[in-house]
Amino acid sequence: MAIPSKARVVIIGGGVIGCSVAYHLAKQGWSDILLLERKQLTSGTTWHAAGLIAQLRATQNMTRLAKYSQELYGSLEDETGLSTGFKRCGSITMALTAERREEILRQASMARAFGVEVEDISLGEVQKRYPHVNTSGATAAVYLPLDGQGDPANIALALAKGARQKGARILERVKVTGIEVKDRRATGVSWERDGETGFVEAEMVVNCGGMWGHEVGRMAGVNVPLHACEHFYIVTEQIDGLGQLPVLRVPDECAYYKEDAGKMLLGAFEPNAKPWGMTGIPDHFEFDQLPEDFDHFEPILAAAVERMPMLAEAGIHTFFNGPESFTPDDAYHLGLAPELENFWVAAGFNSIGIQSAGGAGMALAAWMESGEKPFDLGDVDISRMQPFQGNKTYLFERSKETLGLLYADHFPYRQKATARGIRRTPLHGHLLEQGAVMGELAGWERANWFADPGQDRAYQYSWKRQNWFENSAREHMAIRESAGLYDMSSFGKIRVEGPDAERFLNHVCGADMSVPAGRIVYTQMLNAAGGIEADVTVTRLSETAYLMVTPAATRLADQTWLRRHMGDHQVVLTDVTSGEAVLALMGPKSRELLGRISPNDFTNETNPFGTAQDIEIGMALARAHRVSYVGELGWEIYVPTEFAAHVFETLWEAGRDEGLKLCGLHAMDSCRMEKAFRHFGHDITCEDHVIDAGLGFAAKTSKPGFIGRDAVLERKETGPKSRLVQFQLHDPEPMLYHAEPILREGEVCGYLSSGAYGHALGAAIGLGYVPCEGESAADVLGSAYEIEIAGTRVPAIPSLKPLYDPTSSHMKV
Repeated sequence: MAIPSKARVVIIGGGVIGCSVAYHLAKQGWSDILLLERKQLTSGTTWHAAGLIAQLRATQNMTRLAKYSQELYGSLEDETGLSTGFKRCGSITMALTAERREEILRQASMARAFGVEVEDISLGEVQKRYPHVNTSGATAAVYLPLDGQGDPANIALALAKGARQKGARILERVKVTGIEVKDRRATGVSWERDGETGFVEAEMVVNCGGMWGHEVGRMAGVNVPLHACEHFYIVTEQIDGLGQLPVLRVPDECAYYKEDAGKMLLGAFEPNAKPWGMTGIPDHFEFDQLPEDFDHFEPILAAAVERMPMLAEAGIHTFFNGPESFTPDDAYHLGLAPELENFWVAAGFNSIGIQSAGGAGMALAAWMESGEKPFDLGDVDISRMQPFQGNKTYLFERSKETLGLLYADHFPYRQKATARGIRRTPLHGHLLEQGAVMGELAGWERANWFADPGQDRAYQYSWKRQNWFENSAREHMAIRESAGLYDMSSFGKIRVEGPDAERFLNHVCGADMSVPAGRIVYTQMLNAAGGIEADVTVTRLSETAYLMVTPAATRLADQTWLRRHMGDHQVVLTDVTSGEAVLALMGPKSRELLGRISPNDFTNETNPFGTAQDIEIGMALARAHRVSYVGELGWEIYVPTEFAAHVFETLWEAGRDEGLKLCGLHAMDSCRMEKAFRHFGHDITCEDHVIDAGLGFAAKTSKPGFIGRDAVLERKETGPKSRLVQFQLHDPEPMLYHAEPILREGEVCGYLSSGAYGHALGAAIGLGYVPCEGESAADVLGSAYEIEIAGTRVPAIPSLKPLYDPTSSHMKV
């Protein structure tokens, strides 16, 4: 088939993801779809995938996508005439430890909240459903009856056939050799086939390159952080009498089992993976296997023979080792690349490509059609990745860990162990000297808690109170009762300046930006539906300059949103995150402490809440912002990086003997939970309406023309469809993290978007949306609520006002 000179969209890569994107775009009625595959369809990773198709993922929307994949694969055969091999055989996950038992029971609770059918089953029931398994040492099991398995290659080929039937062109043996970019747009791709070369103009380009995705992205100047790793499994000889069985996962032994046509497949996600392709993937790679490494796989097999004794008698038919791509955070990459305006990514599927492909293709196609995310895709949005994460050495080191994390205990607060120490604030060394235990977010090393002298400076993970619980409690109470100091330097800082800065920010922000210099405004950037795209504070520095402060992980996404809505406004956007360190001094004694080391006036008359002033501090100059994310009197002190150490030493020396305590970000989070302050990405997302989130006060509808204004006015008229409710458990013992079901009058009505322990309140606190269309606030609060934790229902107190200091008098004193 001749290669066209133009296409509406060029999809690069013919694995299951590329075929799904082509299928869903064609299903939407798109024409001029061109998919180019360097070798044959499915010849990279898809052909050797295990084909496990589970419904339950870590968030509701990822679960929604997985469930969609199942439904699609079940109907594709009727549509295309090609069998996908999809069978709803169910799945069993078996725990071997007390901690894993709590994990899978919590996952079962989460499944109920997400509408996924799940059963807690006894070990006797496990043996009835799976008579070949040895349940010795097991502590619990859960069964998902609607989970399944399929034939990976046939699923991809069925999607490809469905796309072709709707007019898409899919060409094999065509290698993309370059991507032309002009004015932040990909204009087309260069190709090579059998010595012939050419160019296809394109309105859009989609990178579905799988383990080549990093390389394909680089052709366009786009960062797609992923790295190939070796993935091992064995397939036995035929086993007489082996009928259809559920998929079995035993994560404590890093193993999964799948019956396939009378044979047994045993696969592994071992703790220490083997990265592959460090110098690039060979050009000839096509349906290839990697060399066997029985020594690497042997510990998994030894445990499996104990767990499944029939494996000792069955011969090994195939020992397979093939590459799959993994990302730095074990979540795939989907969406519009921040660097360009028409370059899309669907790659890096971390060994769950088959179960994800249907939903990912559907979501990306909908996003490409409308220009708006169809629902919250923050978990996988490519804009979450930081530029440095495309570094090949970083990817090599991190990929050793991420494969194994699929079956590792998914403890709350678990930190990555590899590729650490990369981004450090100017205070990093000072904090370590004082006992800081670091966590990592977006590459930033951040003090999460402070160890006592002689205490092990490391996490000891658990689903119960972890080893730092009391440390963080003391930090929390110092903020509440005296003064706490913590490092916020990792938070993103975007300078917005130019003659149109005020007009531009009034367009993209819900709040009124026409304020005097020195004023701090809390605001959201909304989409057209009133959903929250960003949650920020904006300080007016001068007539033509503002400083926007964002969460550490969303700086790139927020700056990209600003750039894409700039229009003809004369403004310049500059990332100044590294230019200033930020020290947060919070607590009732913070004003007194600042007065000792600065000649400036910090009274309400001079420096009321929500204002910033330039100050002298020690022998340095800084800017003091009177705001608080913990609900106490306090200041965020912005100081040029080169003066940060001096200012820290000055504050610490002045306050350490007066009750000042160094605090970590765990304490910041638990304090904000007591105050019901929202956390972007958990409590508020692009899918959550600003009115439903209880943030309507920050959307000034008296101001014309801001994005989302009409949706805000409409929801103010109709009233919220849901309300974000704060809950406090009656029982002071259980711990809340997120995704625990909310039960209203005994029925599941939602789930917690975030949770933490409220040390000043003496119980765990959660936030979660409760549907309430047509109901008053009194109706919502008049119901009886419980939170389900690992299958146990715990009564909870609901509140629409902060349970701690509901009038916010502490911050404004």
